[in-house]
Parts: sequence; structure tokens; C-alpha cells
Amino acid sequence: MDLMEAIKTRRSIRRFKEIPVPESLLKDALNASRSAPSADNAQPWKFVIIRDEQTKVRLAAACNGQKFIAQAPIVVVACGIPDEAFQTVGGYMSSHVIDVTIAIDHLTLAAHALGLGTCWIAWFKEDKVREVVGIPEDVRVVALTPLGYPAETPERTPRKSLEELVVYDRYQ
Repeated sequence: MDLMEAIKTRRSIRRFKEIPVPESLLKDALNASRSAPSADNAQPWKFVIIRDEQTKVRLAAACNGQKFIAQAPIVVVACGIPDEAFQTVGGYMSSHVIDVTIAIDHLTLAAHALGLGTCWIAWFKEDKVREVVGIPEDVRVVALTPLGYPAETPERTPRKSLEELVVYDRYQ
């Protein structure tokens, strides 16, 4: 699958087959995330790979009860490391948030191209995720994604038109 096809056909998957993900496919998706750009090439992230059933159940609870998270063979917890980030973006946000976001987007697109499904999870209680996974205080949880073989093929959700999203030369 080429990149444009992956971008156009990727969907948020909330139902997964009970089939283990081969380590080689997981590594391929993770390696794609390593190619993500980051401010000053700092790469201020770490992904925690969760396979343990009880840990996945606890993570689903920390994600406001989104039970489908625990049903995937793998959950990826994407963490940003502010102390390793280059600087603030626009004077108000540490670059680690954007850097991790780009890396996990690379992972989700690569996973889709490899026949796997993901679902971007940003609705979580960081302190609870931190506790479940043992994440230190100086590291931030930016997002999570379940990862596995899709057991559904959702329809494309409506997208805004290009005209609604893009302006030229001056904000309107």
C-alpha cells in the first residue's frame, strides 16, 4: 500500500481479532515511528508496549472505561520526555508533544499499511496511566493506541472540505 492510500483508508479501529501480532510487524510499525521528524532531531519519546492482559484492563479503566482498548493484543503508550525536547513551540508548548504526535501518526499509518488497526486515544487520566505503567513524573503520557488485526471495517467519517480548512496569505 502506498502512502497516499494508507492516509486515505486508515480508520480508527475499536474491534480487534484475537490473533497475536507478530513481533516482526510490531517492529516494522515501531521503526516507522523512528523516522518521524522532531525539533532539532531530539526524538524525545518512548513507547511502552503492553501485552499483559491485566495491565490492558487497567489501562482501559484509566482511559475512562474504553473497554475496547483492552481487547487489542497490544496497547502502545506514547510518552514524551520534556527534558529531552528541543524547546518550546510558539513560546507556549514543549516540542515533545508535537514530536510524539508525529511519531505516533507514523506508527498508525505504518500499522495500517501492514494490515493492522489502531485507534488514537487522547481521552485518558494521565495520573492513572502513569500509575498502571510505572511512568516517572518527568515523563508525559501524550497518547495511547490499541494495536491489532481489525475485526471491523468502519466507514469513512465525514471530513471538512479543503476550503474550510485552508486559507491563503492571511487568516480568514
